[in-house]
Amino acid sequence: MLKLIIEHIKDRFPEDRFRRTYSDELIRICATFIKSDFADPKFINELTSGSDQKFWSRVSEALIFERIQRKEFETPLKPGIGPDFLLRHENLRIWVEVICPQPIRLGNWCSIQPNIPSSAPHDEILLRWTSAIKEKKEKLLGTGNKNTAGWLKTGIVSESDAYVIAINGCQMRHGPYPALHGISQFPYAVEAAFCIGPRQLKIDKDKCKCIESGYQERLTIINHNGTSVPSCFFLDPCNEMISAIWAVDFNASKIIGNQEPSALIHNPNATNPLPSRFLPSDEEYVATPCGDGEYLLRRVDSN
Repeated sequence: MLKLIIEHIKDRFPEDRFRRTYSDELIRICATFIKSDFADPKFINELTSGSDQKFWSRVSEALIFERIQRKEFETPLKPGIGPDFLLRHENLRIWVEVICPQPIRLGNWCSIQPNIPSSAPHDEILLRWTSAIKEKKEKLLGTGNKNTAGWLKTGIVSESDAYVIAINGCQMRHGPYPALHGISQFPYAVEAAFCIGPRQLKIDKDKCKCIESGYQERLTIINHNGTSVPSCFFLDPCNEMISAIWAVDFNASKIIGNQEPSALIHNPNATNPLPSRFLPSDEEYVATPCGDGEYLLRRVDSN
């Protein structure tokens, strides 16, 4: 089966000096994941199916495992059913569910050459993040309109467990460059969780100077159908069972000198909070109440 993976990855990335190094790293990461026995039974079939979406979804699981493999793992009661990984920290069980959004409605942003002037499709990318968060929230809580039970109701995830949504935005990269941060310069996951919009300046036109600066409050974002999509995920008490969002831009290209940034965003209203600095990240964000319905968002020291 490893031979099948090797052949598929090498076919995807025809060899030159850099691609050979890159494909070898992908093969190593996937092989390590398979040998760990934490890979889903469908991992190899979907990885080698020829579907870009299935390929990057499965690679994302292996890349996430690469970052957490030294954590204490716990075997679920129903292996292969439920979120991707179950970790333990002291008396807390922590589920990690991985998703890798597709680059839908981004035009040629992902394939365009980085040295060609272009405008980032910030709203479209943010909508991919909000959609990914919603999808994995519904996996946990279920969908009322379809009367589909989630992992909480079926008992796979306990009400005392922490639940982390790990979103890999690697398919939305701009060429070799990561696209983890939005128009606010915060990660897209922060914009989706705390309704943070673009930075704005207030100008005194008589004195020709800036008298105030800050960020727009953006409670919703309009999708392609003209529907308002909420962008205040962690401010909604209905989402208290989601402990954090682990936002990453992993594709194994660090081996050839590219950046693979990450950020961990904690839910201030989580029923079961994730311990600080538990998951590896370059940035970590914590929000604390500072008034009536207001929060102070701060970046804490990274791992």
